[in-house]
Amino acid sequence: LDTLEKWVTEIFSEIPNNGLPKPSFGHLTQPFDTPEFHKLYRVVPIRKVHSLTITWALPPQEQYYRVKPLHYISWLVGHEGKGSVLSFLRKKFWALALYGGNGETGFEQNSTYSIFSISVTLTDEGYKHFYEVWCPAACFSCCFPDVWKNESVPFCLQVAHVVFQYVKMLQRRGPDQRQVIWEEIQKIEANEFHYQEQTDPVDYVENLCENMQLFQKEDFLTGDQLLFEYKPEV
Repeated sequence: LDTLEKWVTEIFSEIPNNGLPKPSFGHLTQPFDTPEFHKLYRVVPIRKVHSLTITWALPPQEQYYRVKPLHYISWLVGHEGKGSVLSFLRKKFWALALYGGNGETGFEQNSTYSIFSISVTLTDEGYKHFYEVWCPAACFSCCFPDVWKNESVPFCLQVAHVVFQYVKMLQRRGPDQRQVIWEEIQKIEANEFHYQEQTDPVDYVENLCENMQLFQKEDFLTGDQLLFEYKPEV
């Protein structure tokens, strides 16, 4: 450690410190409030694959790294068991896979905004129904009873609609009843952190340098991986 400290001192000590504050672009609110953003775009892929991606632009979430609300929501959305979005879509033979979250890259997470996306890999049949198809509400209420309880009129059922209604259900029920789920995620991430494989030293140092720009001193090593605080209001 003494040798490494000596090397760092020799290499970086001559870099001037201009005493400038960390750049912030938080004053640039609602960067996606444009006509181009609130649209459906169809892109012809090179591979033969059908994928539906829904993207939300949110207020910056960097300050909540100890809570990691987007990681928590992505865990709920990405659940594949009974009652999940993917389970329902698979029963309809509409989807093969689903994942959601924030990539935590500079484009998706910064001081101006945070991006949250849900991407669904569609089957050929799912591609036919990603926009709309009419069906009785009863066939949907069995999967999401909290959303469509007592519904009897037909409505427009589509892959995108299913995703939005599931998110709406999570919003309606709120996080107060789900502390157990958050604590389960916390334990899983802690186990993965403690038993992770050794990474390449260069990559590890690079990751630490990035963390030093984002987290408090005590969280340089763990801030990008562990969950520390449960705050339903966040």
